[in-house]
Amino acid sequence: MFLKGLILGFSVAAPVGPIGLLCIQRTLGRGRLHGFVSGLGAATADTLYGLVAALGLTAVTTALLGVQAWLQLAGGIFLIWLGLRTMLANPKNAGVAGPDDRTRLVPAYLSILALTLANPATILSFVAVFSRLGIGAPGGGAGPAVALVAGVFLGSAAWWLLLSFLAGIFRDRINNAGLRAVNLLAGLSIIALGIWSLTPVIRASF
Repeated sequence: MFLKGLILGFSVAAPVGPIGLLCIQRTLGRGRLHGFVSGLGAATADTLYGLVAALGLTAVTTALLGVQAWLQLAGGIFLIWLGLRTMLANPKNAGVAGPDDRTRLVPAYLSILALTLANPATILSFVAVFSRLGIGAPGGGAGPAVALVAGVFLGSAAWWLLLSFLAGIFRDRINNAGLRAVNLLAGLSIIALGIWSLTPVIRASF
């Protein structure tokens, strides 16, 4: 089960979406550690949702889906704010480690954690996959579930480590114009995702 979790975690994290672009942007701007810690926020959120699905905690799943609209609203607004901030990020000091860089690791981690947790529909994908593997069924035991979820976390973390390492290779080779383009692309993608997240909530209000 642990090996299956590794493969699943890596596969879930691998598609480079807005969060991936944000981690690349943070790696280019502040270094590999900053990008990797940001990615760990997404890995942690996926692991928490995976654990809920694996343990068959239907009450928690139902409660999360019950407040999905509010989470989407908060997440959408946060995405738009984060996208605007990313677009306006100043690349002049890119590639130069400042004394406050490490103090920003916790906010970097928490921002991506909150961002990923704001999409509780993620839990449904884990429920579907785990049900096929026989995980989360009543009487199934917690051992296989914990092993699978531990694999999910390490597989996801491995992807973010690889992504931040690869992005870090280009850190010293990209100029301010290139960084500005990365900031713009990442910011626009995050804003687009925020608007997409808000669309169902807006439609439901009318």
